[in-house]
Amino acid sequence: MVVKYTGNVQGVGFRHAVKTVATGYEVVGTVRNLPDGGVEMIAEGRSEELIAFREAIPDAGLRHFIRNEDVSWGDAANELRGFEIAR
Repeated sequence: MVVKYTGNVQGVGFRHAVKTVATGYEVVGTVRNLPDGGVEMIAEGRSEELIAFREAIPDAGLRHFIRNEDVSWGDAANELRGFEIAR
């Protein structure tokens, strides 16, 4: 699953909060800032876990930063370990 967030999502601790939320779910992935001011999250796991994880992100105090989220689903590459903030 790839989610692109837009809004006031950079410089507000968004990536760190997403990483913290990820610890409560059986998911692996990365979250990174994009040059256009958005944030991209790539996550892999069982679909039920991914859905619950994605739904938990706004509920973690991030809802007011998010203007839009664009979600894409695809096959897992199985190349990710843990959940990290990408630079």
